[in-house]
Amino acid sequence: MNACLIIIGNEILSGRTQDKNLAWLAKELNETGIRIGEVRVIPDITETIVGTVNECRAKFDYVFTTGGIGPTHDDITSDAIAKAFGVKLERNKEAEALLQRHYGKEKLNAARLKMADLPAGASLILNPVSAAPGFRMENVFVMAGVPSIMQAMFAGLRHELKGGAKMLSKTLSAFITEGVIAERLTAIQEQCPDVEIGSYPFMRQHRLGTSLVARSTDAAALDAAYARMKDMLLEFTQDVAEEDWAA
Repeated sequence: MNACLIIIGNEILSGRTQDKNLAWLAKELNETGIRIGEVRVIPDITETIVGTVNECRAKFDYVFTTGGIGPTHDDITSDAIAKAFGVKLERNKEAEALLQRHYGKEKLNAARLKMADLPAGASLILNPVSAAPGFRMENVFVMAGVPSIMQAMFAGLRHELKGGAKMLSKTLSAFITEGVIAERLTAIQEQCPDVEIGSYPFMRQHRLGTSLVARSTDAAALDAAYARMKDMLLEFTQDVAEEDWAA
């Protein structure tokens, strides 16, 4: 099962705000057996959102969007999603009731009520932090951009997701440069086609080194590739660090 994350917001593209949702969501989806295959970062432009959502929802099992569902004029995601699905944007009574309970009649102004305007046929994604809900349209899940709210929303929708095999990962690190092991590593990759092998250089203690990461949904294939990688590194150095995790 695969997914695409669409990060919506001019503030992300300008560099004013750094996205913190991708890393968290990727790990949580992997725990569910869903792998993020692509990430798009797009501006608050209706046509761009419509085109991106329609392209990605046809290509991936799931699409998650973050950002643009607040009360201000530049929060246009809900309207754009309605256009992407060819439905009207309408006042959702359930969402309105949630906002009324949270804010009370005196504080529930027109701007806040805007957060209850959702595409016709949307099902709510509850927001236990600030009440204003996200929503789902078929395989598209629309969530807030604020990390704490997005995480709370995801916790509530997780049960709706159908996952596949969990991606497993193992890492080896050593103070050895990529150029020394590149040819040998290429051979190991060719011998282990069911395992994704990545090489990532680092510098620690003023020394260059390399981390080798093997990833697969097949535990046996992963172990076989890992053993080959470890044997190869040990030919050059006995100082090899091991680490296992799902990622």
